[in-house]
Amino acid sequence: MAKSKTYTDEHAVAGLSAPLPEIETWENQYPGYEITIVNPEFTSVCPKTGLPDHGTLTLVYTPDKRCLELKSLKMYWLEYRNLGIFQENIVNRCLRDIVKACRPARATVTGDFTARGGITTRVTASWSRKRGRK
Repeated sequence: MAKSKTYTDEHAVAGLSAPLPEIETWENQYPGYEITIVNPEFTSVCPKTGLPDHGTLTLVYTPDKRCLELKSLKMYWLEYRNLGIFQENIVNRCLRDIVKACRPARATVTGDFTARGGITTRVTASWSRKRGRK
């Protein structure tokens, strides 16, 4: 007996092209330092079940010419609250959008998502100007 596919290709791409607020930047005044930003109350929605996902998003980046403006980053992250998107896609989309906004020397986004059914998930995506995506 063949099992029916419960997750579809539509689930896999859900949220990837949804419009989100612009992440604003400002001119960096100092070279060669690292910034860590932690959002311990990140929420989104599972695209299949509609149930909420909770976790901590951590961004570590080395700015080049531009720094991220924190209020606009917060507003960007708040838009995920009602967005159906897989946890893996959250981390990779955030990284993509952050790199696009400020062109850092390097950046890493980590999502530590709370347990669902006894399983926790940690997703990490990194980018550096020298190596691209890793």
